[in-house]
Amino acid sequence: MSDPVPFRPFQAGTQPPLDHAAYGSTRLRHPTRPLRRLPQTVSETTGPAFTPALFPEIADMTRQGQAAPLGERIIVAGRVTDEDGRPVPNTMIEVWQANAAGRYAHPRDTHDAPADPNFPGEGRIFTDAEGHYRFVSIKPGAYPWRNHHNAWRPVHIHFSLFGSGFAQRLITQMYFPGDPLLALDPIYHAVPDAAARERLVSRFDLDITEPEWALGYRFDIVLRGRGATPFEDGETQ
Repeated sequence: MSDPVPFRPFQAGTQPPLDHAAYGSTRLRHPTRPLRRLPQTVSETTGPAFTPALFPEIADMTRQGQAAPLGERIIVAGRVTDEDGRPVPNTMIEVWQANAAGRYAHPRDTHDAPADPNFPGEGRIFTDAEGHYRFVSIKPGAYPWRNHHNAWRPVHIHFSLFGSGFAQRLITQMYFPGDPLLALDPIYHAVPDAAARERLVSRFDLDITEPEWALGYRFDIVLRGRGATPFEDGETQ
């Protein structure tokens, strides 16, 4: 048996801070007092069991309504690995996003854009034995978010990855290549390191693309280490 590879913590600047001045709502979200470590019980470290039997997959987000949703059909696929490239199998991934017009199926979204009753914008998939995942969706639209004057969020999809226990959860966002709004987005630029920011941008993949049906995008996720994907709670990772 080979010697174990030592743990490599993420490098400074590759994860977003809890308080980022340009991202206004972080001032209200992060703790204002020193964090206190709470001991975890067996319930928090081993349960619940996130399996397709208990949490059915929603791998095609275009088939949740009575008709096809409006917009450009896309396929998103990738692999979830650890810092040494080993697959992370059987991981539950939940995704959510705006519709093609840039509006969420949520009562608090008051953006003056068309709602789409055939697109709830929520999905759920599991990684296979080799860490691979895949889902079908609609390319979301950009939308205003009132963080500053004339602020617009780039096109993105939210990802939530669960571990073996309820307390093990990481959240990130996937962006699309060539989006001009990335250069102006405070959330994207909350990650100081340019190379780390690029790990949030998917890439077009012709092998994932299906002829005459949908363009494909690859988004690989690394859970920890120096090549880790930036996560919203990166400082406590």
